[in-house]
Amino acid sequence: MEPLVLGIESSCDETGVAFVRGNTLLTDAVASSVDLHARFGGVVPEVASRAHLEAMIPMMSRAAAEAGHSLSDVDAVAVTSGPGLAGALMVGVAAAKAVAWALDKPLYGVNHLAAHVCADVLDHGPLPSPTVALLVSGGHTDLLLVNDIASDITALGRTIDDAAGEAFDKVARVLGLPYPGGPEIDRLAVSGDPRAIAFPRGLTSRKDLERHRYDFSFSGLKTAVVRYVQEQERDGIPLNLPDVAASFSEAVADVLTRKAIAACQEYGINNLQIGGGVTANRWLRAMAEERCAAAGIELRVPRIRLCTDNGAMVAALGSQIVQRGLPPSTLDLGTDSSLPVEQVQM
Repeated sequence: MEPLVLGIESSCDETGVAFVRGNTLLTDAVASSVDLHARFGGVVPEVASRAHLEAMIPMMSRAAAEAGHSLSDVDAVAVTSGPGLAGALMVGVAAAKAVAWALDKPLYGVNHLAAHVCADVLDHGPLPSPTVALLVSGGHTDLLLVNDIASDITALGRTIDDAAGEAFDKVARVLGLPYPGGPEIDRLAVSGDPRAIAFPRGLTSRKDLERHRYDFSFSGLKTAVVRYVQEQERDGIPLNLPDVAASFSEAVADVLTRKAIAACQEYGINNLQIGGGVTANRWLRAMAEERCAAAGIELRVPRIRLCTDNGAMVAALGSQIVQRGLPPSTLDLGTDSSLPVEQVQM
């Protein structure tokens, strides 16, 4: 019988608890503390950690009730052990240890980034092997070669400064939009002209591609938006927010999809999986669909709820590890706030 896995996620500002059996999601309970951070314009680690403490047991109870199972029914416990905010990770790992020890169940500390990729199996079944994965979350932009989601991931490229999600939040702040910035920019961009402003595409020149073929940089794009806004204000020209949002979104999506398609073609892989919170951006989804179709590449993108941080993706990755018979983590499992994506399990 396929394993029933409890997944716990607490790497940032969402407390997620889910039950997954095999590749089937039974329930996914999420409590977000984003409203607590909004007035600060970004996530405050201490606030996030306290919110996880308050939400963890209620989310466990809710998930179990919705799944029609008790915690004692699970075959394994999976928890995000990195990367993420140190204090927030500790809350989730401590909770997972307590459940695993009390019920004498195996414990699996898993990588948050690999879990984002693995979320797709809950919608579309097992990942093709190999596959190229584009991970675009709040603090990470990574292009990955996935030979086995449970044990063999190679980073082809990553962000060298601001990740895409960070750029969205910073640009939103410059435009006077509330936190989190991604959804606000996405909403405005729908009515804007993506060709109105020629914003730069970072690390796409011939010279840059020699050294950073699959790396990403969005710091220069963010600075370009800031300068454009300042120039408009200096000249007394009213700022067209939809045009700025659309042109900025176009620039981000162009770089992300261009490099992802190039990686698929170079490695002879006809599958591209996109995951992470920024995947909710309509511009990115539309451009990925268009370019993959033109290149003959199968695109896999999970539903939006599975793109943001959640316990379902953690349980899904734990299930893959269990099904492959890989050894569990020990009860002295720690956390690693900078855990590399290549290390799928701790």
